[in-house]
Amino acid sequence: MFVDKVKIYVKGGDGGNGMVAFRREKYVPKGGPAGGDGGRGGSVVFMVDEGLCTLMDFRYQRHFKAKRGENGRSKSQHGAGADDLVVKVPPGTVARDADTGELIADLTENGQEAVIARGGRGGRGNIRFATPVNPAPEIAENGEPGEERWVELELKLLADVGLVGYPSVGKSTLLSVVSAAKPKIASYHFTTLVPNLGVVQVESGRSFVMADLPGLIEGAHQGVGLGHQFLRHVERTRILLHVVDMAGSEGRDPYEDYLQINEELKQYRQDLENRPQIVVANKMDLPDAKEHLVLFKEQVGKETPVFPVSAVTGEGIKELLYAVVELLEKVEREQQVQETVEHTTERKIYRSREEKPAFAIRKENEIYVVEGERIEKLIQRTNFSYHDSVMRFARIIRQMGVEDALRKKGAKNGDTVRIGEMEFELNDAMDY
Repeated sequence: MFVDKVKIYVKGGDGGNGMVAFRREKYVPKGGPAGGDGGRGGSVVFMVDEGLCTLMDFRYQRHFKAKRGENGRSKSQHGAGADDLVVKVPPGTVARDADTGELIADLTENGQEAVIARGGRGGRGNIRFATPVNPAPEIAENGEPGEERWVELELKLLADVGLVGYPSVGKSTLLSVVSAAKPKIASYHFTTLVPNLGVVQVESGRSFVMADLPGLIEGAHQGVGLGHQFLRHVERTRILLHVVDMAGSEGRDPYEDYLQINEELKQYRQDLENRPQIVVANKMDLPDAKEHLVLFKEQVGKETPVFPVSAVTGEGIKELLYAVVELLEKVEREQQVQETVEHTTERKIYRSREEKPAFAIRKENEIYVVEGERIEKLIQRTNFSYHDSVMRFARIIRQMGVEDALRKKGAKNGDTVRIGEMEFELNDAMDY
């Protein structure tokens, strides 16, 4: 089964917790702190595997969680970091955040990697907090949680040549003739429900990948018929073979079909209008095809290359393939020049991050809720099992101005303050 769109859940591993420990060795008085740091959590990494051609595997496994880092140990031993979880995806996979629609990664080349969910940092042990004022601190941090998100994966096939056209114009037959692919062929519309790929070998020694894509109909850019399920795969093809039923065997006008398909491509994506295209006048073995061809060439003009073929008899196939190879080589040369120009004129643009307020305060019933990315991370990383850690937390949020802001909002001693999942009681010293 061919699958080209799925939604999955990914989570980076949590960082390991730092440790509070002290050296206790014979003949070593006042050994000092010896608690190690926690290890880094593993990240979820997507890697392109050219051996894959579908997202089918993700239908059976939709949750991917990397391992957490080890906790710190005594004797100043740091916990080991967890290995990254590598998830293999086919070339042409596009990953987007399911909630925001933000593009996370566009994976096209074999071996290309992208971090989808980063693992959390490990918490620091008490050896990191020793100072001349407090040489034996009972302070250790918890590990940072790993990133988690729902991700939408969309596969856009990578092919050199894409076959486009109305249903039943002979696209699948043409692919079966020029390659070893065996697409389903029948005398009814939408025989091809999923894209088929075939490798075409030309006598000159050149080969290329051809994709037989499901047929288009009027309104496809709005999702009519197979709509977007088809059109997304056109985006990655270098050139298009526009197959037209020149015999008009279903009572349609070849030129009207040609115009309608091009309009659907243009409506879906503006740049598809300028994609290099060869018109394949198929079914030339049928009656009236030659008369229609003469009129068709007059209507499209001399600038548009038209190759009369019969996928059934093999007429004109060799000439068509040579024309495809020649156009492909031209497109590749132009792309190489463009990439060279872009590389030589490449400029890095550095943008400062948008500054967000350190925290915000709102009142929920009788509780004052303090929110903010920095302060919520602080509370996640604070180990409230130790008095020194609690005092450090209170000192930091006081320096951030949380106490003053609460007073301005009307908070009084004894009122409840919630930060994250923790609730505290406000007092003069902010001693939580």
